Amino acid sequence: MFLCPDGVVWITHGTADPIPRVQIPVGAFCFCDIMLNANTYVTTQEGIGGSIRNQYEDFYVEEIPEVIPTGEGPNVWIWIEKVGRTTLDVVLDIARDLHIDRKRLGFAGMKDKKALTRQWICVANMDSQEQFDQVKNLDIYKTDFLNVTRGRKKLRMGQLKGNKFKILIRDLDDIEKSANIANEVLKELEVTGVPNYFGWQRFGKPRTNTHLVGEALIKNDLAEAVRRYIGNPSEEESLENQQARQAYDDGELEKSLELMGKGMRYEKMMIRELIRDSKKGELTDKSYMNALHALPKPLQRMFGHAYQSYLFNDVVSKRVEMGLNKYVEGDIIIDSEERIVRDKTPEEYQELIDNFEANPTAPLYGTKVPFAGGEVGEMEKGVLESYGLDKTDFEVPKMPRLGSHGLRRTVRFQVWDASAKATDEGVLAEFSINKGSYATAVLREVMKKDVV
Repeated sequence: MFLCPDGVVWITHGTADPIPRVQIPVGAFCFCDIMLNANTYVTTQEGIGGSIRNQYEDFYVEEIPEVIPTGEGPNVWIWIEKVGRTTLDVVLDIARDLHIDRKRLGFAGMKDKKALTRQWICVANMDSQEQFDQVKNLDIYKTDFLNVTRGRKKLRMGQLKGNKFKILIRDLDDIEKSANIANEVLKELEVTGVPNYFGWQRFGKPRTNTHLVGEALIKNDLAEAVRRYIGNPSEEESLENQQARQAYDDGELEKSLELMGKGMRYEKMMIRELIRDSKKGELTDKSYMNALHALPKPLQRMFGHAYQSYLFNDVVSKRVEMGLNKYVEGDIIIDSEERIVRDKTPEEYQELIDNFEANPTAPLYGTKVPFAGGEVGEMEKGVLESYGLDKTDFEVPKMPRLGSHGLRRTVRFQVWDASAKATDEGVLAEFSINKGSYATAVLREVMKKDVV
């Protein structure tokens, strides 16, 4: 990113391939912290600055369940508290220690790694008391089992109402003043809603490459998708990891595997497949497909989703400039059940939006996603074209299971039970938000800075 003399911020997309740049006018509502295409704010207060996640316990997340286990049934439900680990890491460890397929484990949502989090995990078809005790007696790294019980139903992705957060913002010059500003911002956000940006967790930190892998898949380049995941070293990583990735880029697969540290669990899964195939001859698209298939399915799907999210953030940035909580002619409006709301007057649409009974949407681009009408639709088409893409690109013909029809996603989300208070260590912000939305999107409005 750089500022031109004419007062225009040019934002490059940071991919390996040259893509058109986005031109964003500098104005009262554009601070351009670039949370991967999150370029605009909806609140105008001065940001309080500060820092988060100085320690994992500063960032507390608790799932608001949609389904509660009954205490009876063939499935074992575990209410876990984890710290410094991804949900998928915990799931894989449980499957490993139970000697079962990871597909038998379900969870409602991925929770932050750099946080103290609580959520349900369900192990399907553990009927006997012996199996129940086996689950109860597990000892999983940095994970506590707060409750182990039985449930009649299995747990599926998305089966949660939302998440509640308690987040400590440190390193503030004036804690009392910062708490007052934070409360002003949160109060305003409860009325307008929050721009529904995907946060850094969607793309990875410190090595932000998930969307780049997705971009290569959308461009139907499997070898490049694998290279961007295993190779492509980043200076923000440890020297050991950089060397392992460089060895891959140099074509030294065995050396790359030897150099991989403990944190490269998924890279090891992939490269072992490639080494196995390389002994049969030259690596082909089938080899790279096998490497990608070695990953857990949620991670495979995450790549394309991350690139869709990257593009979505760009659209939301432009939609915020039109009025985040305003109906614009041509908008596709959906209700809380994600059903399209039709045949309303502009005044009726606006009333639904004001009451958070419905929301304007933007496209998570895919092969069948509809565009809005009017100026909103023209903007949506223009964003896609600026990346040199067409909706058909999301077919991913070499790996169609990773392709996407796309969908409409709300451009804002609701925040409730929001407050901020001064403590000896900083400002403690508490709030609840809809499922699938990011607390960092709330915090960036409070702090007016890049929030990870």
